[in-house]
Amino acid sequence: MIAMPRAATAPTPHAPPPPTSASPAALRAAPPSTPSAAGSAVPRAADSDRRRTSASVVLRSVLEHGPVARSVIARVTGLSPASVTDYCARFTGLGLIREAEPPRRSKGAGRPHVPLDLDDSRFVVGGVHVAVPYTTVALLDLRGRVLVERRSKHASTEPGPVLAKAADELRALLDEMPGCRPLAVGFAAGGWVDRESGTVVEHPLLGWREVPVREVLGGLTGLPVHVDGHARALVAAEQLFGRARGSRSVLHLFVGNMVDAAFATNDEVHHGPRSQAGSVAHLPLPGGTEPCDCGRVGCLQVELSELTLCRRAREAGVVEGANPMRVLAAAADGDATAVRLLVERARMVGRAAELLLDVLNPETVVVTEIGVIGRADCLAALHEAVGAGRAAAVRPTSFPDSVLATAGGAVALDVLFRDPLGSVERLAHASAGIG
Repeated sequence: MIAMPRAATAPTPHAPPPPTSASPAALRAAPPSTPSAAGSAVPRAADSDRRRTSASVVLRSVLEHGPVARSVIARVTGLSPASVTDYCARFTGLGLIREAEPPRRSKGAGRPHVPLDLDDSRFVVGGVHVAVPYTTVALLDLRGRVLVERRSKHASTEPGPVLAKAADELRALLDEMPGCRPLAVGFAAGGWVDRESGTVVEHPLLGWREVPVREVLGGLTGLPVHVDGHARALVAAEQLFGRARGSRSVLHLFVGNMVDAAFATNDEVHHGPRSQAGSVAHLPLPGGTEPCDCGRVGCLQVELSELTLCRRAREAGVVEGANPMRVLAAAADGDATAVRLLVERARMVGRAAELLLDVLNPETVVVTEIGVIGRADCLAALHEAVGAGRAAAVRPTSFPDSVLATAGGAVALDVLFRDPLGSVERLAHASAGIG
């Protein structure tokens, strides 16, 4: 295991070598270039992109179909058996996949095909999600399963203390799991998050502006850090590990204190210039009554926010404070007003989903919202608002018990499955930098 450095600058060496027989040179080795249709060598940049894509589809095939024979991987990916064998050998050496038990043969000659499966026993990723009232920190395995998580309330929402606390919590979780080696850290939050620069450009409820999360959290942990918005992270999680796997287009609507959306087609999440895509806060919601700071009435953010739900619950005498889970608990205890507030909110979420369905026409819609996740009457209200013809395409999140932890970890796992060889190489370079 790599113990994370305890200083924010110039991390000190206290990490063993990676649990793999591959040398740094082997990590950087690449299969021979493939001739183009014209017979000439593929240009270096194109060849690099091709290798990255091929490695990605092989590892994702093992994730989706494992235990799976190499011949099956070749068939479903369209790659040559030789290429599949090469990538699988490299993944095995790196500790990303392993040989599973071969099937028992009762009769017949010949050696049985040894299937391959994802090796989820060595590597983990860290997940950090910063919400308005608290930060969630977790470790996830390569299948996207949350192994352990912690949640801590903000003593201050200043970026420095929040990120330092998250790094401390990650270190504590890794200390509890000495047999695991962290590959990277994924960070997710609402608002405007720029994936390319690793920056939270603007989170109005936290008061964050131009916060260099990747730089700060990377310095605190000594690990590669990947940053994205939580709605986009959850689209990736749904496509990798959730019920949206195989869908050609997926829309995710995240309704918490922040309201965000994300859209993916053919496994590609749309980010837009400087990752501004998915900002739906000021879309007008039919039937909305809440005044917005922008001067209009009924914007998605103010209408659907958990802050609005809790304010309405306080005004109705249902609960005190700003914890939406208390509203959910009151409804579970039979409070009719709490039930009404949750069902009305779910119906408005359905109207928002209907609006986005009209614009984007996705094959699958995933909604993350506490009532829709936990109550059948809220899900029914959502489906009623969407309309009977499209209700079957709209479903709650695949990760009801760990949605925020999954969002953070999915940022790093999405990078891993898109560029598996590069991800392990980055870890080797980071280890060299602290060792």
